[in-house]
Amino acid sequence: MQTGAALFSTPLFEFNGQMVTLGQTLLAALAVLVLVAIWVALSLTRASRKRARAEADSSARAEQAEARLAEILKAQSEMQGRMGAMADLFGARQAELNQSIGQRIDGMTQRLGSSITEQTKSTHENLSKLQERLAVIDTAQNNIQSLARDVVGLQAILSNKQTRGAFGQSRMETIIQDGLPFGAFSFQPTLSNGMRPDCTIAMPNGAPDLVIDAKFPLEAWNAMRAAETKGSGEQAAQSAQQRFRRDIEVHIRDISDKYLIGGETQDTAFLFVPSESIFAEIHENFEAIVHKAQRARVVIVSPSLLMLSIQVIQALLKDARMREQAHLIQGEVLRLMEDLSRLDDRTRKLQAHFSMAQKDVDLILTSSDKLTKRGAKIEALEFAQLADDAKPADPAQAPGDDASTSQQSPKFEPRSTTLKLRVVDEDDQGQGSLV
Repeated sequence: MQTGAALFSTPLFEFNGQMVTLGQTLLAALAVLVLVAIWVALSLTRASRKRARAEADSSARAEQAEARLAEILKAQSEMQGRMGAMADLFGARQAELNQSIGQRIDGMTQRLGSSITEQTKSTHENLSKLQERLAVIDTAQNNIQSLARDVVGLQAILSNKQTRGAFGQSRMETIIQDGLPFGAFSFQPTLSNGMRPDCTIAMPNGAPDLVIDAKFPLEAWNAMRAAETKGSGEQAAQSAQQRFRRDIEVHIRDISDKYLIGGETQDTAFLFVPSESIFAEIHENFEAIVHKAQRARVVIVSPSLLMLSIQVIQALLKDARMREQAHLIQGEVLRLMEDLSRLDDRTRKLQAHFSMAQKDVDLILTSSDKLTKRGAKIEALEFAQLADDAKPADPAQAPGDDASTSQQSPKFEPRSTTLKLRVVDEDDQGQGSLV
């Protein structure tokens, strides 16, 4: 036993300056095992409680599911009954629908037949028109060939500087003459400084005129295009571009200095470029020129932009004319409102006449109905009297037979009396009986 005690007191290691023996180590291990066992027991208890709760919840859910299933089965049976009724109803509706569809199909077939006939007729007419148009197309093709020859002549014209300037001027004049009325523009007028621009446009409301210049430097442009297409080298292309940039800058400066006169012309002038491709090339590759022109208050315009600007000016002129004629329009509107008021008064008077006529017609119909009823009553009364007179008398009756007379006379008296009472009651309702 002392050996066992010595064994338990055998030191194993030193912890914080104290020697830990084997017995202490075993006691610590035993305590840990006890704690682990307690924790496992608690865990099992909690697990069993959770399992019991889960089983109770599952049983409650099962009962609820059974109740819901019963309700669903009940609803399903009701739904089957309703579905049967709906099937009968849909069957009847389907029969009616089939009948109506059949009728519509018959009508549609008839319409299709007539439309196909008309379509065939129109097809023949279109074919005849197509033949006529083909003949027109042949004529147009001949015109296109002649136009190609004219284009060749135009190229020859553009090769000359003077004729090319005249071409740009004529194109600008055509656009302006087509868009503005006569008197709203002037070609090559003389300004106060002695300069003569290609065109001036009169602005509305007494504003200064707008100046348009059509002398675009096409020589430098054609030289630049020729240098790029012939492959003369990068240096030649750059020199041609510099020449074009210099010429157009000089021309923009001349427009700004010569044509922008305060109080006489607008503070902005148009530089007309007679080609859309040249206009697009300038805005794409020579953006600095566009900015300089904007700073100099010169707007570079193509034929489409000039046409759009002319349309805007035309709208402004039209608006100015409308403002000048506003008092006339207001007078016409006032007279129109007076006519409308008179028309309304006359319509209301006519409506009153129609209402009175409708009342008179209703009274006439009432009187006609009364006359018809009275005629029917009189006719019924005459038929009753004729039936009484037409009944044969009894020849075997003795003159002194008072009993038989007293028995036969009441057969007709109550009847005639009843008839008279009925006639009097129907003719004079609400006035009491006259018997």
